[in-house]
Formats: sequence, structure tokens, C-alpha cells
Amino acid sequence: MLKEVTLALLKPSIAQHPHRLQTVLRSIHASGFQIVRSRECLLTREQSQEFYKEHKGRFFYRRLVDYTTSAPSVALALARKDGIKVWRSIMGKTKVYQTHIHEQATIRGLFGVSDTRNCVHGSDSPDSARRELAIFFPDEDYNQLVSEANAPAHDTKPHSTSKPHDH
Repeated sequence: MLKEVTLALLKPSIAQHPHRLQTVLRSIHASGFQIVRSRECLLTREQSQEFYKEHKGRFFYRRLVDYTTSAPSVALALARKDGIKVWRSIMGKTKVYQTHIHEQATIRGLFGVSDTRNCVHGSDSPDSARRELAIFFPDEDYNQLVSEANAPAHDTKPHSTSKPHDH
């Protein structure tokens, strides 16, 4: 039962509201995730543009970059069996209006405002997780995160919750 490591990005509308942040963190723990790494970060425009480069040229791209650079976010490296699939399920659909009707108990159903201000992000594949984790945890090796997440409990070190340097 190999644990999968994925990025969870708690965007400003979650990260800057303590009650919302605690609600999401409780949901993460209740869903059996291990937080391997954690950091608060204020993205620069360049970092946000790199992170969302696959959306460049789309009508919502500028709004997405503006939103994610407006205030600090919290980046988490999460691990569990089927971590990507489970995290995406907890987040809810990208189309927030759908979550307000059909997935009200998901993070986006509870806290999402619009498709652009949908409050969280999660990697959609192992390749995306590797690329995205490198953006938010540039000093970490992806394979090391996976090894650490899958190490026996007595061999793991506590996750770091440090104030990050801007990357």
C-alpha cells in the first residue's frame, strides 16, 4: 500500500481565515492524510504564472494570477494511498456552482466563491504533483518526500511547518 504524495494548495480565501483553515486541516486529517511538508507562501506574479502556465491565454488566467498573488496561501505536501484521487474528491469539482448544488460538504462547496476563486488546488496526476511540489518546495526532492511518506512510523520525522523563504 504505497502512499501517493500530492500538492494541496490552500489559496488566500482559506489561508487567511483561521476558522476556514482549521476546518480544512481537520478534514485533511480525518481523511487519513499525512502532512509531509507545510509552508505559508506569498506567490509572486512570476511564480503564479509558472504554476498556472497551462491556462495562459484563457479568459480567466489574469484573474487567477491576481487572486493567487493577493495574499499568502498554504502549500501542503499530502500523502496517503490514492492521495491524488482522494484529495480531489475532498476538494470538489472545479465548477463551484456545481459544488454548491451537488457537493455542498466538499471544500469548494463550503468555501468556493467562483470558478477562479475556488479556494483550493490539488494535483491531477503524479507528474503534476512532482512539478507542482517543486514550485512550492524547491529545496525538497520529490522522491525523498515519497520515501519519507512511506517510511515506517518510527523512522519518520515530523513535517516541517516553517515560515518559507519566497521562492
